[in-house]
Amino acid sequence: MGEESTTFSDGDAIPRVVIVDDHRLFRSGVRGELGDTVEVIGEAGDVDSAVHVIGETKPDLVLLDVHLPGGGGVEVLRRVLAKHPQIRFLALSVSDAAEDVIGVVRGGARGYVTKTISGKDLSNAIVRVADGDAVFSPRLAGFVLDAFSATDAPPVDPELDRLTQREREVLRHIARGYAYKEVAKELFISVKTVETHVSSVLRKLQLSNRHELSRWATARRLV
Repeated sequence: MGEESTTFSDGDAIPRVVIVDDHRLFRSGVRGELGDTVEVIGEAGDVDSAVHVIGETKPDLVLLDVHLPGGGGVEVLRRVLAKHPQIRFLALSVSDAAEDVIGVVRGGARGYVTKTISGKDLSNAIVRVADGDAVFSPRLAGFVLDAFSATDAPPVDPELDRLTQREREVLRHIARGYAYKEVAKELFISVKTVETHVSSVLRKLQLSNRHELSRWATARRLV
């Protein structure tokens, strides 16, 4: 922090922002809430389009949803920051799960707020992160402190890191005992898509069935 000279907090300039979320109506709502406090220069609804738009526009900050088609917010971070390390990312998600927060922070995001945030607070968070600060919703800050504590840092789980954000969502629901139809309804995807994700998770984790999957998730406190 502080390695770059910025003027956002002084009001001499406003952050140029790209909004990445797979719900178009939500993106429109965010635009309306932010008003003229930022300059929205692009939008995207999946990983590939996000990487393209960000690369074309080179914003000051990306407002990033954690769960996106094509690999999730972590994949956007990985692909963009490799080429444009100066771009700031602020995660904005409905999820307040510790693994989601820690995952995007490890990926390079400078902040994480939930979608219950007010428009005014979101504007302030954008300006602060664009300025180089780290911003987290109060409850989520503890996850980050715990995860990156010098004395109690949990090791990165290489098996969990193989899974996409959507695969982790499906995994958690299956481990909680949800039927495929229930998972599909909860996540607004088809039953066939759920089956595909479960098969992918089993293959990546080298497990044989959903019972082993449930034990695996429980042992890692993902349920």
